[in-house]
Formats: sequence, C-alpha cells, structure tokens
Amino acid sequence: MTKTIIVYGSETGNTESVAEEIASALKAADFDVTLKEVTQASVGDLSDYDLILLGSSTWGEEEKELQADMVDFYDDLEGADLSGKPAAAFGCGDSDYTHFCGAVDLLEERLEQIGATLLDEGLRIDGDPDDDDAREWAKQIAAKFNKTG
Repeated sequence: MTKTIIVYGSETGNTESVAEEIASALKAADFDVTLKEVTQASVGDLSDYDLILLGSSTWGEEEKELQADMVDFYDDLEGADLSGKPAAAFGCGDSDYTHFCGAVDLLEERLEQIGATLLDEGLRIDGDPDDDDAREWAKQIAAKFNKTG
C-alpha cells in the first residue's frame, strides 16, 4: 500500500473538509492515508511517506498568504530534503482577492525547492468546497502516482 500523508491548515474548516474528501478518495483507491492537522504534524515525518499532500487556505490581500497554523510548518520545510518524493498541494481561497489561492502557489514552490516532484497542478477551490472536485483531484493524483510509482 502507498503510504500517504495529508497535512493541512484550515481557518474555517473548508480546507479540512477538502483534506477529508481527498483522504477518503485515496483510501478507496487502496492508499494507506494519514491525515494530520498541521499543528499535529512534523516536517521530519514526511520522509516516511511515499506520497505527500499539503493543503492550506489562503487569507488576506497579500500576494501569497498561508493559513496562520501553516506558517511554521512551511518555514520548517525549507531545511527538508524530499528529493524525488511525489507531492501535490491543495487549498481553498476566495477569487474576490487579487491573488486567488496564493497559499497553494507557495506550497508548490516550496515542495519543488526541496526536491519533491509535483504530480499535478494544485487543487484550488473558490469559496465553499465541492466534494466532487476534491474526489476527482484525488483520483487524478492516485492515477499519476501509480504511473510513476
């Protein structure tokens, strides 16, 4: 079974809901999934997993702004080495802001900086999450992982 970790930061519960849907879809595809809220996760644990998914909501008018609980984890990622590890990012945002889902951009950039291989474009959800979008994205991630893994 593919050991997968999903680490998320969620302000209102939307990104948490998306993370749960992604986890459910991956479990249905026979992935062994660990779901962790970011304050319960450690960057050091990521290397123990075959697939890494990071999620954060985007808040504020800044160009790219992470959910508050995700900031320290994101900073700690800078020293990690995830060379060759398949990964992807997801999050919720509001398209009324100038920079829609900038947190997903930040996570993707950091994952690439530390050597991870992005499997797919990040999932960016506008407003309230659509469970179908999360499940479909998870299925795409599973299919791409199975092709590379």
